[in-house]
Amino acid sequence: MTRSPLLPIFLIVLVDILGLTIILPLLPFYAEHLGASPTTIGLLISTYALCQLIAGPILGRMSDTTGRKPLLIVSQIGTFAGFLLLAVSTSLWMVFLSRVIDGLTAGNLSLAQAYIADVTEPEDRAKSFGVIGIAFGIGFLIGPAISGFLSQYGYSYPIFAAAALSATSIFCTATLLPKAEPHTETARDTGPGGRRLGILDWNAYAEYFKRPHLGRLLAQFFFFAFSFAFFMSGFALYAEQRFAYKAKQVGYVFAFVGFLGVILQGGLIGRLVKRFGERTLVWTGFASAAVGYSLLAWTHTLGQLLGASTITSYGTGVLRPAVTALITQQAGKREQGVVLGLTQSLTSVSQIIAPLIATSLIGAGYLGIWAIAMGAIAFGGLLVTWPRPEEV
Repeated sequence: MTRSPLLPIFLIVLVDILGLTIILPLLPFYAEHLGASPTTIGLLISTYALCQLIAGPILGRMSDTTGRKPLLIVSQIGTFAGFLLLAVSTSLWMVFLSRVIDGLTAGNLSLAQAYIADVTEPEDRAKSFGVIGIAFGIGFLIGPAISGFLSQYGYSYPIFAAAALSATSIFCTATLLPKAEPHTETARDTGPGGRRLGILDWNAYAEYFKRPHLGRLLAQFFFFAFSFAFFMSGFALYAEQRFAYKAKQVGYVFAFVGFLGVILQGGLIGRLVKRFGERTLVWTGFASAAVGYSLLAWTHTLGQLLGASTITSYGTGVLRPAVTALITQQAGKREQGVVLGLTQSLTSVSQIIAPLIATSLIGAGYLGIWAIAMGAIAFGGLLVTWPRPEEV
């Protein structure tokens, strides 16, 4: 490969995240508009994640043999089709179908992560995965702001904007991403038994959790993913009930969090890693997330909300790239696809279970319990993260 693929990967992920973050603050209000209850909204979010869990390992295994780029394009086409159907939905079943289509082809992020792992050295991965973090930060800054602004004119306008961005992402992938050789060697040796793991290969997955260091890192990733899914699936409904916010205001709050993410990921994460190391960033990240999430239980003004969001944004901002980098360092080079696929599966499991619990709590009016539960989950991650004597 003659040139670094990080810039095109950044552009591709950024456009994908923009589409995602346009939909994110809007979907609960859009579903409510079509008659959904909070619990139904949770089921809608979980349906997408369930489809992603089923399809993710299949896409990952195919990418190991055919290359990341073709499968990334297929995944993006599915997202584009799902957005178009969502934009013209007139009933809840159409909304569910749109999320099923998107979920069954949702491999964008994990395929991009696998691509980065393929082309970077272990010691450079935290900084390289920070590229995805920057894309998340910018996406959360611009996407929700676009959603909030366009939602004033109708719910379909932000969704069509997301579809247009998805089409742009397909074009960027096809024209900008350097071609790579098929990962045939990776496919022959990606896990126990020499094959890419699927959704039902629980015993094979368990082998990775049995490895002392890697198993603890995977547990840390799960605590991060679960608490983050708890927050993302419930925040719009929380803001609606506590502050009487609409899609516009929720979008602007997400944009504020995205602004903080840009500051953190825009070069700061690399300096923090060099000075403190990934492990320190992970446990301080969990501590910040636990405090920030819990504070939402006692938040009643915009200033308090932004303060809690600021504390939380540090935790979530450093956790994803730092934990992901540590995981890839513990896995063999020919295991990158399967291990990153496993983290995506953990994310999907979190996004299946957490929304059902979060939206049920908020639907019943238990806003404080929702916030404290998130803090407790992040604190669980802190306990798992705490250095063992042999690691100090």
